[in-house]
Amino acid sequence: MWTFIALDADTKLIPSFIVGKRDAYHAKMFISDLAARMKKRVQVSSDSLAAYADAMERGFGTEVDYGQISKTYAFENLLPNAAGRYSPAEVVKVEKTVVSGMPDVSRICTSHVEKQNHTLRMHCRRLTRLTNAFSKKFENFEAAVALNFAYYNFVKTHGAIRMTPAQAAGVESSAWTVSELVERCGE
Repeated sequence: MWTFIALDADTKLIPSFIVGKRDAYHAKMFISDLAARMKKRVQVSSDSLAAYADAMERGFGTEVDYGQISKTYAFENLLPNAAGRYSPAEVVKVEKTVVSGMPDVSRICTSHVEKQNHTLRMHCRRLTRLTNAFSKKFENFEAAVALNFAYYNFVKTHGAIRMTPAQAAGVESSAWTVSELVERCGE
């Protein structure tokens, strides 16, 4: 399974996510959901998955500034030992491409969402490598990811912005308690 994540680099808010295959169908579902949540023109950056270009056009039409980033990795870290197998490969080349609209090329970046992927792996045991804490049902896995993002958006104070992402985005005036999160998720 793949987790598509939209992340606002300024407020750290995750307005949309979807769990599914890394294919055109799920990319379109994800971008359609994201576009429905945006009130004004946005700049979107993504990796170079080919399905994103069509999904952006279908979801946002011409009302998006969209750029892709392609990274080329070295193969020298592909060692037979365990440390080499789990160490990240060195990035040797980065290409930024304007796909539609007029994005600020200096802000075409996936680093924030890559860091969020790391945070998700660290906080959601079902996503750690070599674990026995897997989900037997897709619905349980999806619920675990959703609960993680709800906690991240509404309960957890982010160190860089000194408030929750929902507060920074103007969605909530105060942080929720875990009890409030449980109550609201049960509704």
